[in-house]
Amino acid sequence: MNSIQELFQRKDKNLLSIYFTCGYPKLDDTTKVISELEKSGVDFIEVGLPYSDPLADGPTIQDSSQKALENGINLDLIFDQLMTVKETNKTPLVLMGYLNQMLKYGEDKFCQKVVDCGIETVILPDLPMVEFENHYKDLFEKYGLTNVFLITPHTSEERIRKIDAYSKAFIYVVASASITGAKGDISNNQVAYFERIKSMNLKSNLIIGFGISDKQTFTTACKYANGTIIGSAFIKNLGLNGIDKIDDFIKPIIS
Repeated sequence: MNSIQELFQRKDKNLLSIYFTCGYPKLDDTTKVISELEKSGVDFIEVGLPYSDPLADGPTIQDSSQKALENGINLDLIFDQLMTVKETNKTPLVLMGYLNQMLKYGEDKFCQKVVDCGIETVILPDLPMVEFENHYKDLFEKYGLTNVFLITPHTSEERIRKIDAYSKAFIYVVASASITGAKGDISNNQVAYFERIKSMNLKSNLIIGFGISDKQTFTTACKYANGTIIGSAFIKNLGLNGIDKIDDFIKPIIS
C-alpha cells in the first residue's frame, strides 16, 4: 500500500490537494513550495512537471510552465530538488506530467527517478488506455508505481468502469470538458455529472479537479467526491503574493 492509498484509509472525505509547477516562481522554489504546503495542512501535493506543449493546462498553468522553463528547470534538476525534501516531507506527492517527457527522458530511467524521490503515483493525462494496457501497466508495476486516469463529462460508462478496475490510487474527475482554470461557481450541469459518477458506486476514490478555486467550489465538489485538486487559482495566488502567503490561501479553504 502506497502513501496515497494509506491517506485515503485515514481520511476519505474533504481532501485538498494542491497542484504547483516546479521551478516557479523561481528556479529553486520547488522545495520551498512543498514545505509551505505541508505546513499549511494540505492532504497531498500534485507536483507539476513544466512542459512546453501541454494538452490539459489552461493559460495560468501554461504561463507558469513557460516561466519555469525560462528559469532553467529540467527533469534532472526537478528530481534533484525532490530528493532534498524526501526525508523531511511527510505529505504524499503525486507527479503530474506528460507522456513525451517520460519517453524523451527514458521510461525506465524516469520511473526509477520517480521512485527514488519517494513518489509512488503519477498522472499522465495523455497516456492512451491501449498503451497503458499493452505496456505501461507492466512497466509501472515493475517499479511499484500507480497511474491515475482522468475522466470527463464525455467519458463513456464502459471506459469509466475499465478505469475503475485499473485504478489503485484515485480517479481524477475532470469537472468540465475543458482545460484547467477557475471558472466561477459549479454549474447545475456539473452537479448532474458529479451525481452521475457518484451513483455508479465505483470502487475507486474520486478527486475532482479543473475549475476548483476556493472554499465554495471546494465544499460543493466534496459532496460528490473524496476531495479536490486546486491548481490555477493557487498558482495565480503564488505569482501575486509569493511563497510566504501560501498559508493565507489554504487556510480559508480547509477551515
